[in-house]
This record gives sequence, structure tokens and C-alpha cells, in this order.
Amino acid sequence: MTLEFWIVKVLATTLGETGGDSLSMSMGLGYLTSTFIFAVAFVGAVALQIRAERFNQWVYWFTIVATTTLGTTVADYVDRSLGIGYAGGTTILVICLLASFGVWRAVTGSIAVTDIRSPRSEAFYWVTIMFSQTLGTALGDWTADTIGLEYTGGALLFTALLAVLAAAYRWTSISRTLLFWAAFVLTRPLGAVVGDFLDKPLAKGGLALDRYAASAALLAAIVVILTVRRQHPAARPH
Repeated sequence: MTLEFWIVKVLATTLGETGGDSLSMSMGLGYLTSTFIFAVAFVGAVALQIRAERFNQWVYWFTIVATTTLGTTVADYVDRSLGIGYAGGTTILVICLLASFGVWRAVTGSIAVTDIRSPRSEAFYWVTIMFSQTLGTALGDWTADTIGLEYTGGALLFTALLAVLAAAYRWTSISRTLLFWAAFVLTRPLGAVVGDFLDKPLAKGGLALDRYAASAALLAAIVVILTVRRQHPAARPH
């Protein structure tokens, strides 16, 4: 079940990249307008999630996808439209993410997923996820474009880092909460570079697939996995 969670998470983050680009680029709405659209979806999804009396996997993953599509357009707007660049955008978002963790821990006493038992804690959880998804987009683009690893190199890098975290989980006593959030953050740039690899032009190292078709295929894969293997809330840190 833990492995399936992370597989769906990577699929969702990849969907966030192709889905976000579908509105901002393929439909020509631009980063700012697309951000407003996804922000409305994000707020609505979080409201549904917080109001839910018990765990609902469909609401949960809809909210995850809402955070990752919003993160895509926010990061692109900050990095490109505002001209801050990938390095500047990544730095700002790292600060925002760390501040979110700090405030969350100071107010509630814990950032562990298994300690989320109140609307306030859950609100912090989703705000933190939104920052992590936005950071992941900027970090993935920075790695692929500025550093020059391109999409396949970026995907290999982030896959290797996730493998290191998996090994740390298996053979060390490092905090499970720390490892969870580190993996949660790293799956987003992995999804970003994989999403770009799928839909970017051949001249830029991509496969030039249709963004709508790629998004539909990713969504279908998520639905199939969740239908075949229903997920449940964690009772302890994994």
C-alpha cells in the first residue's frame, strides 16, 4: 500500500505538470489566469477535504492534483512572467516551505501526518503541500533547463534521490516524518521533469505528445490504481 501511494503520487504530480501546461500553454490562458482557475479548485478541494468526516481517497487525490496543477502555474508565473528565474523562484519557495513547516510545528506541536486530527492541522497540511508542489515545479525546471541535465537526466537524478530516501527508511532510524516530507517534496520535481519530457517538443528533448492526451492517460492510470487497490488513512508513520 505504501508503494502504491508513492506511485499514485508521482502520477499525480506528472498530471499536475501536463494539466497545468494544458491550460496555460495549450489553451493559451497564460500563467496568471490559469493560476486563478486552479486556485479556486484548490480552495474548493481543501474545503471538501476538511469537511469530510472520514478519509475519502477520491477527495484526497483530487486535492493532491489540485495542489500540483496550482503549483505548476504559480511556479511558472513566478519564474517566467515575473522574471525571477528558476534559481530565484526555487530559493523563495524553499523559504516559504520551511516557514510553513515552522509555523505549523509551532502552532500544533507536530508536523507528522498521523497527528492531523483537527481542521487547523489539516489546513497547515494542505498549505504546506501546496508550497512543496510549487517548489517541486521550480526545482524540476531549474534542474532540467538551467543546470542542463535535461528531462531524462533530471528524472534519473530525482529517482536516485528517492531511492536514497527509501534506503534510509529501510536501514536507518532517521525520523519517518522527515523522510516522508523529503520524499513528498522530491516526487514533485520528478513529476515535473517527466511531464515536460512527455509534452515538450522533440527539439528540446521531449516526446512532443499531446498535453490533453497525456493528461487523460495519467488520470486514467490513477483512477485504475485507486479502483483496484483502495487506499486507507495511515494509522502510524510509514
